[in-house]
Amino acid sequence: MRSLLEFRIISYAFTTAILLLFSVVVSAKDFQSASPEDVIHALQETFIHAMQKGDELGYRGRLELLTPVIDRSHDIDTIIRSALGANWSTLNEDQQQSITETFRKLSIATYAERFNRYNGERFEIIEQRSLPRDQILVRSKFIQADSNPINFDYVLRQGKEGWRIINILVDGVSDLALKRAEYNAILKRDGFPALIAMLEQKILQAEQN
Repeated sequence: MRSLLEFRIISYAFTTAILLLFSVVVSAKDFQSASPEDVIHALQETFIHAMQKGDELGYRGRLELLTPVIDRSHDIDTIIRSALGANWSTLNEDQQQSITETFRKLSIATYAERFNRYNGERFEIIEQRSLPRDQILVRSKFIQADSNPINFDYVLRQGKEGWRIINILVDGVSDLALKRAEYNAILKRDGFPALIAMLEQKILQAEQN
């Protein structure tokens, strides 16, 4: 008979293979030619998959699963620049790179923490419509079995790599506006090192939950 350790190794190898296969499927998706609705659909399908396999994958597994999709669907550079506003130009190149990468890690960590268990939830895309400045709004609902639906509305802009998310509104509240207020208050009060430290602390908290 195989030992418990052998079964665990086989189980881990199988899970890793599934992750790699799923990653290849996601990579094959042509995000450059995808419509805004296609981008959101691929993102939300990955959220549901992460939830369905939440306990099996664990936090690290969900992080690996979500990373390539977040990288392809979110314009992290634009989001952090917009969040910092005029303060972005006061940072040197090293600081700009540091906060961009730290913010990217936090964004993925937050998704991996929140989309961790499945209880029959599903996403439903409601509509896609044009906004000023060549932006597109994709409206959707996160439908839960035991609670009211949550509105997830995505603002996307087209760049060289296709349509990407530049803001998310949850039940009408702009995530970008919340980050802009929080991040700039810390920069003004405590400086750049404190802002980086705060983001890193949030990453650690996501890992521990």
